[in-house]
Amino acid sequence: MHFSFDQTSPIYQQIAAQLEEMIFTGGFKEGSQIPSTNELSRELHINPATVLKGMNLLVDAGLLEKHRGMGTFVSKGAHAQVVEERRKSFYDEYVVNVVDEARKLNLSEERLIGLIKRGYEEDGHAEN
Repeated sequence: MHFSFDQTSPIYQQIAAQLEEMIFTGGFKEGSQIPSTNELSRELHINPATVLKGMNLLVDAGLLEKHRGMGTFVSKGAHAQVVEERRKSFYDEYVVNVVDEARKLNLSEERLIGLIKRGYEEDGHAEN
């Protein structure tokens, strides 16, 4: 497990974001136990309260659940929840901006769709 931190946001938020990313990418499967607060704090060399605060963000969001005396586990449906949230934010953060920029460039909808298709083809992600 690898975490990396920067100065853009509080560490507890970065912990939550990176644990969420691991749920999204399958690093932590639904129903699986995640490392304890103490294990993570030792591995990351940060205060256990900081780790706990980050983990609690995901508990509050319903992505993690605590089982007294057993540990913290990825909630059933967590992966689908993360995917849905990211799809919503993808539209808000990317699509709206791309369409706005395309309009500024006087690109038609058809031309923009063509550029998107080209991007898929060039990156080898075109669907068959």
